[in-house]
Amino acid sequence: MKIAIMGETHISGWEILKNNKLDVFEIKNFNTENLKENLNNVTGILLRTSKLEEDVLSYCKKLKIIARHGVGYDNVDLNYLNNNKIALSITGTSNAVTVAEYVMTCFLSLSRNIYSSDKLVKNGDFKEKKSLPDFFELYNKNILIFGFGRIGKAVDKRCLGFDAKVYVCDQFVQNEDIEEAHCLPIEKDDGIKISDFITIHLPLNKETRDFISENEFSKMRKSVILVNAARGGIVNENALVNALSNKTIRAAALDVFEQEPPPENHAIYKFSNVLLTPHNSALTLECRRRMAIEAAESILYYLVDRSKLNLNNIVNKEVLKI
Repeated sequence: MKIAIMGETHISGWEILKNNKLDVFEIKNFNTENLKENLNNVTGILLRTSKLEEDVLSYCKKLKIIARHGVGYDNVDLNYLNNNKIALSITGTSNAVTVAEYVMTCFLSLSRNIYSSDKLVKNGDFKEKKSLPDFFELYNKNILIFGFGRIGKAVDKRCLGFDAKVYVCDQFVQNEDIEEAHCLPIEKDDGIKISDFITIHLPLNKETRDFISENEFSKMRKSVILVNAARGGIVNENALVNALSNKTIRAAALDVFEQEPPPENHAIYKFSNVLLTPHNSALTLECRRRMAIEAAESILYYLVDRSKLNLNNIVNKEVLKI
């Protein structure tokens, strides 16, 4: 069986597939015509971030599974997969700790003015520390988590370590489960009004696009720090720029953008109280290795030994009836 790897993947994933006698090859050219030519005979695809839509998938007559190297799958035509009984897997257990650590890094860096302080010292202005803006602790602050899946829960665990007050908004999670994790369930608007820190861990869909926009920013405390390491489009970037320009919020961090890469003249670049990263919050070496292994195992076990398959990682298992 032929397996295509689309995008740079840790060698550990390659080894799992090769050691089990699967015919593995890498695709580096994601041009539509090249994909049509090279994917028409594959049984499985290990996919990083490139798009796979019906115009290409319709040529994949032998395809049984796509394994996403990550947890988001908005780059895959799920409707086509469902209609053609093709499995879609994610690496659901690999990146929670990694993204949670990123969120905490942003919270601490922005609340403590780390970069401004660093710049001041390197510029020879050590004695001018009084010129820096006030900075703040996480201790006893209100932290709001949107989305209480694996990543949200990992963030919660770390926030509780700072003795913060953690609130959770997730309509798909029972209040009892939130309370069992030592958090407080709260509605969206109520949470926004009282929060000092907000972090988003939601999928991008019709309901969550522009989930944070002008209306939400107007209700926030001026002390709030907002982090989005989920998907671009959940936070309306024009509204965020306006909020920062009007000093409606204290600071923000974005690992994801409405357009990736963002345009060279994006207005968000001008703010010193904003951290921007290139959609790499889950790309530590350790996490890349875990994701490669988990994605490769999903392909292997789905095709060869389903008794070992982690069904929680199969997005469309109900459609496939497995």
